[in-house]
Amino acid sequence: VQLQASGGGLVQPGGSLRLSCVASGVTLGYYTVGWFRQARGKEREAVSFIMSAGRETAYSDSVKGRFTISRDNAKNTVYLQMNSLQPEDTAVYYCGTIIPLWVGPPSMNPKDYRMGDYWGQGTLVTVSS
Repeated sequence: VQLQASGGGLVQPGGSLRLSCVASGVTLGYYTVGWFRQARGKEREAVSFIMSAGRETAYSDSVKGRFTISRDNAKNTVYLQMNSLQPEDTAVYYCGTIIPLWVGPPSMNPKDYRMGDYWGQGTLVTVSS
């Protein structure tokens, strides 16, 4: 089983990137998938979640309105479109499955989910002029 995140790189402030999370050996469509990020010297932060059917999503306050998560289950892929990038978005971005514990709409509260079994290596996003 492998999840491969890609699409990171160097971008100027205000720019855009699209990250992809491609799974092999597992049917990603069965799972709620999350994007997380970890900046140097900081704790890991949940960025966005998308439920298996793709209709329900959640975003952290820090990215809401700028990032969009989506998925193509036929391609076994989850995407993260990142617009209006800022230097504070610089981090390694990871994708992985999560186990939702919430009732109702997806929740970014750490009490409302657990980390799942499938995670990939991250992709580095650097926002700098």
